[in-house]
Amino acid sequence: MSGCATSLLMVDMSEKRFEDTSSPSLEETDANAPPVGYHDVDVFGSEKDHQVLLPHTVGNHTRAGFHSRLEQIQYKTLTWPLVAVLMIAEIVSNGMLSLPSSLATVGLVPGLVLIIFLGSFALFTSWLLIKFKLRHPEVHNMGDAGYILFGPVGREVLSFGTIVFAVFATGGQILAGQIALGVLSSNKLCSMLYTGIFAIPTLLCALPRTLDQLSWLSVASVICIMVAGIVGMAGAGLHPIDGWSDQFSVAVKTDFVSAFISITNPVFAYAGHFMFFILISEMRRPNDAMKAAYTLQIFATTFYAVFAAVTYIYLGPKVASPSFTSLPLKWSKAAYGIAIPNFLIAGSLYSHTAAKLLFVRFFRESRHLHDHTLFGWGVWTFLIVLMNGAAFVLAVGVPIFNYLIGIAASLFASWYTYGIAGAFWLYDAWVYKGRFDAWKRRWAMSGLSWLTLAAGAFICVAGMYVTIKQIVDAYDSGQLVWSASE
Repeated sequence: MSGCATSLLMVDMSEKRFEDTSSPSLEETDANAPPVGYHDVDVFGSEKDHQVLLPHTVGNHTRAGFHSRLEQIQYKTLTWPLVAVLMIAEIVSNGMLSLPSSLATVGLVPGLVLIIFLGSFALFTSWLLIKFKLRHPEVHNMGDAGYILFGPVGREVLSFGTIVFAVFATGGQILAGQIALGVLSSNKLCSMLYTGIFAIPTLLCALPRTLDQLSWLSVASVICIMVAGIVGMAGAGLHPIDGWSDQFSVAVKTDFVSAFISITNPVFAYAGHFMFFILISEMRRPNDAMKAAYTLQIFATTFYAVFAAVTYIYLGPKVASPSFTSLPLKWSKAAYGIAIPNFLIAGSLYSHTAAKLLFVRFFRESRHLHDHTLFGWGVWTFLIVLMNGAAFVLAVGVPIFNYLIGIAASLFASWYTYGIAGAFWLYDAWVYKGRFDAWKRRWAMSGLSWLTLAAGAFICVAGMYVTIKQIVDAYDSGQLVWSASE
């Protein structure tokens, strides 16, 4: 059966199975188990007691009935605390180092309002994504969700966007590692060498086939970024700028471009929802996913707000992005050195996500998905090398790569983190609860969903405009000059 036909069959099965269930995103689901039939449609099948149900086969013929066998590769092993750790390790990373500069642009109060509002908004869209996943267990990634909403074109566009954004995000983490290594060694080597040195362990850490194997590395990653942030705040507090109490501003008047940059920084700091479907697909109990999302957003929003405020207050309006660079050298080295494992693991999670999307699409319902076959491991290793190799080439070979990350984030993260979640709710309400009548009856959620779509579109368009203007301004000012000795 072709991939397209298989997907159509799974969507049809899912709709029939759930057409009489509660309204999407509005009523409670069973807290103790996923919807009936969830594991029959889910990409990894029924892994009860870590076993997979397979049809009896004799030669090339399939008999009626099923038998079970122990899987060699078990995917659905994650508990919600480990999923929360993976989410935090992926999202709370180098993006937070740009937040103090956002406060310097718009002022302390508007900046904190933005960070808290966007964190709360991200929690709302997390809820919508998780509800959609529970109703559509066949969804493994954004591409699968795009197929349900928009057909084959939607699958290709959202899959492409996921891979592109994941590769660019991997490159961003590699560059963060390059900066950290450069600070630690006082830039004694060519920046390309630092990038290569950091890219190798990033690739190696992405190689495990299941996220469970990466989750324990992510525990160390979360601890490292927390400690690094505390060290950064301590360094700022112990070595503030002169007259720091008079340097920070409650609010700052600024132009649109500068102000919107202060918006995009926290938007991209929360950008990680494109991984949520893949993470939930590897959970033992998918209905616990919202617990992980609450943990993520409460931690991220609180940590971001405290870190940004403390750093900005003590380092003032000229605080750099990344902010660790504004610390005294010893403190900067300490903060960057502690943060390196986080940059590494975040990059590994991004490249793992891009490779996993393609691998599952290639081998869905194939023995290569669950067995240690030479061909399966060969393809998986090739995909990991390809994703990390592409990230490395972009990071070292494109002078405007930092700006390209901004373009990729504007094009895709704006939708994956915010906008498209509204479409998920509107689709389910339309299909399962009565089309326009459902939208009218649930006018509050309908309005919020349309506003979510509008917010995603605004962030996408405005983010593209601001980033392109930054590139033009950088060229005009001669800032985009590259050399191997940098």
